[in-house]
Amino acid sequence: MNRLAYVLKDIVKVFIIFVGCTLLFYFGLRMMNEEYNEMHRYDEPQGDAVKVFQVEDERFIDRLSIFFRLGE
Repeated sequence: MNRLAYVLKDIVKVFIIFVGCTLLFYFGLRMMNEEYNEMHRYDEPQGDAVKVFQVEDERFIDRLSIFFRLGE
């Protein structure tokens, strides 16, 4: 009976540590998610930002040709 009590005690300790670490991990991920959700990704860039893409007037055939050549 004494050995069974020690085994059960160790199982309960491991279970409590496992649940504690799982909760810590879960709430840590939730906090990081909330932090990133509050960021406004689509705001205008600040500082010395440069626009690197300009829309050009291309014909549909030219774009289709590029699509087939590059496989995009």
